[in-house]
Amino acid sequence: MLVRPPTSILLLALVAVPALVAACAVERDAGAPLQAAHDPSPAADGRLTARPRRVVRPARRGRMRLEHGAELFVPRSYAPARPAALVLTLHGANGGPANGFGQLLPLADDAGLILLAPKSTRGSWDVVRGGYGPDVVAIDDLLGDVFRRYAIDRRRVFVSGFSDGASYALSLGLTNGDLFRAIAAFSPGFVAPGPLHGKPRVFISHGTQDTTLPIGATSRRIVPDLRKRGYDVTCREFAGPHTVRPATAREAVSWLLTAR
Repeated sequence: MLVRPPTSILLLALVAVPALVAACAVERDAGAPLQAAHDPSPAADGRLTARPRRVVRPARRGRMRLEHGAELFVPRSYAPARPAALVLTLHGANGGPANGFGQLLPLADDAGLILLAPKSTRGSWDVVRGGYGPDVVAIDDLLGDVFRRYAIDRRRVFVSGFSDGASYALSLGLTNGDLFRAIAAFSPGFVAPGPLHGKPRVFISHGTQDTTLPIGATSRRIVPDLRKRGYDVTCREFAGPHTVRPATAREAVSWLLTAR
């Protein structure tokens, strides 16, 4: 189920950051953004501070629970001598880590992916409900914990999500493009980033028969806007509803792991 971003979030995106918002039934102003007063803490801007580090000790593999209600999956092939790729996977509204893992979990072992699936502090992610804050803090804590225990390839840190999780993946990913090298967004509804950093690659998929987040009001606005701003965007439209097709998930994983 979609939790539509309230007006305050759209205003935040339009006033405090470059205007990359595309939301249902909301038109984006084309004028230059203005600077707004804000909480000086990194989390209030959607900024993540955790970064991969050198790790040499073996660590547990498989699926496990973490702090903040999150879950982690580490493939059998993991070894500290070979830093792994990591995907931060974000669930849709009223979902949880299992929903966040989604279609990527069945592919993670063969692809050698570590998956980190946090849980939003409320029904959906903070920026959907009023602005960046508690979920950014929790995600930063979780990433810091994973980076301390597992050898992660800093060139292969990604973020993905479905529905509200896709909107949050785009927003958080563009804000932290110096951490996330690529973003996979399945059926997003809007983009509301903080200050932009880096230029991550972007993969977007969306069903042409989606009645939850109609493609014409969402991805068909988001994709050309991102391309106009210089982002490398791969878009996959398919004849189907609000879902992630297994074939699309496989393509997205292959796309994430293809260096450019």
